[in-house]
Amino acid sequence: MILSAITDVAKNNKPLTMALVTDPVPSDNEVLIKVSVCGVCHTELDEIEGRTPPSLFPVIPGHQVIGKVEAAGKNVRNLEPGDRVGVAWIFSSCGKCDYCLAGFENLCTGFRATGRDANGGYAEYMTVAEDYAYKIPDIFTDSQAAPLLCAGAVGYRSFMLTGLKNGQNIGLTGFGASGHLVLQIIKYKYPDTKIFVFARSENERAFALELGAYWAGDTTAVIPELLDSIIDTTPVWRTVVEALKNLKPGGRLVINAIRKEEADKDYLLNIDYSRHLWMEKEIKSVANVTRKDVKSFLEIAAEVPIIPEVQEYSFEEANLALTELKKRKIRGAKVLVINE
Repeated sequence: MILSAITDVAKNNKPLTMALVTDPVPSDNEVLIKVSVCGVCHTELDEIEGRTPPSLFPVIPGHQVIGKVEAAGKNVRNLEPGDRVGVAWIFSSCGKCDYCLAGFENLCTGFRATGRDANGGYAEYMTVAEDYAYKIPDIFTDSQAAPLLCAGAVGYRSFMLTGLKNGQNIGLTGFGASGHLVLQIIKYKYPDTKIFVFARSENERAFALELGAYWAGDTTAVIPELLDSIIDTTPVWRTVVEALKNLKPGGRLVINAIRKEEADKDYLLNIDYSRHLWMEKEIKSVANVTRKDVKSFLEIAAEVPIIPEVQEYSFEEANLALTELKKRKIRGAKVLVINE
């Protein structure tokens, strides 16, 4: 599936075109992966609609990739044909700058994203450097494993950035692929913590309660019990302002989004300093993920285990999955089945 130009998915329900392309050839340090499934992420919408535009056109999107190693370059040491692996949003980084050397490769100026700066997993085959492929625990099916690579990994990074302690209250704004995985992490690591879920959809709120949320309500709800932290996984600005109302003094809002949509950015003008930000409240963004995030989350997900709720689509239904995501028709995570 090829993205050839920026387009508005609300006006164009077929942003991607299926095309026959030459199979990629792995370099000396790369593996060739025969893709079985690829998760569908809101970040694909950000790429398609130009909020985080690809650095090359045409490009093959997709950064929650599961498949088997088909071939390996001559310098590959730790993977071999037949290994089941995953590829996440981080395709590569420079490995030499201060950020990379300090373990913050997600902030590297040379950071390259899978499916944006290099061809991704909406294809039968892809290549990636050995160091950026991850062995997948046997407990997960291919479709279950796919959302763990982004929705799970970036959700895990968001959770770690809250600084939450057991027994403190946390809110989750939006309850799609990432939210439903983060909730399960919190319940496992911090059983005494109350989880409050803010979501527009009644179905999402009901799903959150099924998974063990303490409370679920609309994104505009003001709750009587203030929260120590909130993770916002939505693509809009309105929820940022609403979340700040529900934070305790010294509380932290972590925004888990590559980009926010422009539609309601004027809503930020409604921020009142004394009501929303005073008393040392914090807003922190999440930028990309590191390889450590992905590896750590795969380990904890297998340990719990955290089994994602998934909706499967055929490869040919990629555009349908994206347009449904745009319309917020979500329960869990969406996954394309590419090679059975």
